[in-house]
Amino acid sequence: MRRAFGPSWKYAHEMGMKVYFQTDMLALSPPLKKYLGDLDTSSSRLWSVYRAGLHELFMTMPYVDGLVVRIGEGGEDYKLAGWDYHSEIKVTTVEQVRAMLTAFLRQADADDRDIVFRTWSVGVGAVGDMHTNPASYHKVLDGIDSEHLIVSTKYTLGDFYSHLPLNTTLLTGRQKRIVEFQSRREFEGFGALPNDLGVLHQQALQTFLAKNPNIVGLWNWTQDGGPLRAGPMTLYLRTGFWQMWDVNVYLTARLAWDPSLDVAAATNDWIRQAFSDDPATVSAIAQVMALSRSAVGKGLYIGPYADTRVKALGLEPPPMMWIFEWDIVTGDSAALDTIYRVARPRLDEAIAEGEDAVMLARRMQTLVNGTSPSSWRDPALRQRFADTLAYQVDLFSTLAAYRTMVLRHAQWLDTGSSTARASWRAAEKRFRAAAAAHEAKYGNNTALPAYNFTAAEIGMQRADRDEAMAWLARVLLALLLIGFALGGSFGQRLLRGAPGSAALRGLWLGMTRPWRVTAVEPNGRTDRMLVWFLPGAMLVASRAVFTWFAAPAHLVVVLGAWLIFAVTLRWLTRGRDRFALSAAIGGVALMRTVILLVALAGRGPGRYWYDFWTEPGLRSFYITVAFAAFCWTFVVAGFVLRNSYGLTRRAASGSTLIGAGVPPAMIGGLIAAIGLERALTVWNDQMALLPWGLSRILGITTYLGIPSAIPVIAAGTGLALAVAGALLAGRPGKRALSPHRAAFSGEE
Repeated sequence: MRRAFGPSWKYAHEMGMKVYFQTDMLALSPPLKKYLGDLDTSSSRLWSVYRAGLHELFMTMPYVDGLVVRIGEGGEDYKLAGWDYHSEIKVTTVEQVRAMLTAFLRQADADDRDIVFRTWSVGVGAVGDMHTNPASYHKVLDGIDSEHLIVSTKYTLGDFYSHLPLNTTLLTGRQKRIVEFQSRREFEGFGALPNDLGVLHQQALQTFLAKNPNIVGLWNWTQDGGPLRAGPMTLYLRTGFWQMWDVNVYLTARLAWDPSLDVAAATNDWIRQAFSDDPATVSAIAQVMALSRSAVGKGLYIGPYADTRVKALGLEPPPMMWIFEWDIVTGDSAALDTIYRVARPRLDEAIAEGEDAVMLARRMQTLVNGTSPSSWRDPALRQRFADTLAYQVDLFSTLAAYRTMVLRHAQWLDTGSSTARASWRAAEKRFRAAAAAHEAKYGNNTALPAYNFTAAEIGMQRADRDEAMAWLARVLLALLLIGFALGGSFGQRLLRGAPGSAALRGLWLGMTRPWRVTAVEPNGRTDRMLVWFLPGAMLVASRAVFTWFAAPAHLVVVLGAWLIFAVTLRWLTRGRDRFALSAAIGGVALMRTVILLVALAGRGPGRYWYDFWTEPGLRSFYITVAFAAFCWTFVVAGFVLRNSYGLTRRAASGSTLIGAGVPPAMIGGLIAAIGLERALTVWNDQMALLPWGLSRILGITTYLGIPSAIPVIAAGTGLALAVAGALLAGRPGKRALSPHRAAFSGEE
């Protein structure tokens, strides 16, 4: 690398530029990782190795002026196939960050080089809000003072999104500070759309300079942001219509010289250099650029949501969310239901913004189309500009229809309004037609690429089934209520001992009074079959409704757990009549099914998840009831093993522990073999609960901080329960029934 690139870096250094290397920490290779051992990043021993590497870098390449360090991104999701270098997110606590900076700065001071530390910590670990929280910033960096330390921070309170306030951490701190700006806006079309940021950057720079004397410069990203192959395949000064973000490079560079710059006049200077010196054409393009911020702000954001600071799952979601990183139009219930709930007081405004954006884009299109090709320095540039604006109109029209569709669908879930339903269905027709046309026109265009509607399609399919699922839930609930009525005393008198009546009676008692199932005597094969078939069928049907008949992964886990639990208990009672066991466990399964069906009978699974994400009171109540019913399953198992099969208290408890332990041991082992991230991705793709792009960009486990060892822990816990149960139960022999319990086997 030194031979290949060293001459270029040396030339840049000699021409007066500063050369900095960028890296994520921890940067690793297989032999380095093996040598470091436990990767204890609070240890000075570990950082002594990196200090040695840093010194080698500076000595062998004296034209390198410093190192830029980031700790908040990286990891396996960023590892390239076949590469033996990678990074791991291991610097996540205050102690670890301070240990790293202390070591690096000792070497930088000795070698007279700079360390640029980026505060971009993206919510990971104890220092996850260092980028946006002044208190956390001070906790990490107070007392670390060096003339060679420069702290680099994005100017927004988050990533490079609109609708975010200025970053308050840039108003504080004793360290030298660099303000980061992004010219090719990562989340706003990747430079494919007109997006003049001059005024915004000026306001930010003037604010920081007025309040923080330690601002020493700015970092203007001219190309970077996001993965290289996401969005338009365009390259600054080389490929594509790069002039769309060259305006921001130009204006931000001039602001660095003079923060009081007349931005409008500077924009006209840029237009004359880039496109035309014809006064009418300059005026038209200037108007387009002046309208561009409002068009992007309305077309790509849902204002009433974007203007609100939202926290979810311990994180602070970005203000866009309905378009998740960078061009994926999401279809997940977590984002869309939350956006609706936040925007609900201003719902009509939120929907109208989409149409306003289309009108602004059409106005911009008219301005450019109204210029004469001969007035442009290069008519080809005029055509590119016209094509870009046609793309913007098409994209914003498609997104406006989708915005209306998802917000009206959520409104229907919330209120049941027939008007909202009609608006949702009408918008869905518009969106399907617009999305198909958008993909057909721009699907193979590398400079103006079609947005990704895969996740949106998954969400639409499930939304379209909500009404049908609600009716199915009502039918299943009605059938269950009929079955329960026939299992009661009055129903039993009507049936008069007909085939299946004992099964219904046993299930009714299993749900209401499982200790009484011994009182029921099966009447032949029909009762013995129905007592397990009916609960099994209801479990399958209700969970299929719950998953919109679209998530086999969920069914495998849930139904598999029930099946393993039931089979384990049946094996433990082998050689005996299992009717009482089937009735008791089946009754509990039906009770839990009733709880689920009541939640689904309103407006289907969509309403279930709407309440889950947006109604904390209902969510807490449902979880409490459902968890209590889950725990009751094991209590009932112990009851029936003791009362109906004559096991001792110890043997019944041990057998129940075995039944409880085997399912997590087997399913946890299966998920561990598959990999938690992969399993969650498959499950989420089918359920459409979290953003579809989450696993593909950041990783569900990484972003949400889910320990990857959970399946192993679950499997180990299950195995431990099973072993403990086996030791407790011993040989599951019978005990003699007491006279009281023997008498208890009569009629109720």
